[in-house]
Amino acid sequence: MKKLKARWGISSNWQLLTIFIVFGITGSTATKLGKPLTLLLGISADFWLFWPIRIILLFLAYQIILLIIGWLYGEIDFFWAFEKKMLRRFGFKNLDDAS
Repeated sequence: MKKLKARWGISSNWQLLTIFIVFGITGSTATKLGKPLTLLLGISADFWLFWPIRIILLFLAYQIILLIIGWLYGEIDFFWAFEKKMLRRFGFKNLDDAS
């Protein structure tokens, strides 16, 4: 745990526990929203692009929900830095100084 706390710049075990809880809530919530989001868009499971569209929707929903839940738990700074790092890896290089 010490290596993970050092890597993430976390100072306490409570903060680490909070971050794990936020990740858990976010993943569960994004997964539960998959079906309603695809139904909202009128996409059924027999559509040939159902799974690629659902995966993209889940990815986008996860990013938004992560920031919202992180904010609710008081860890917005950690999760905003986490989001910027992840998005940079996907090719969004203009996020270097955006705050």
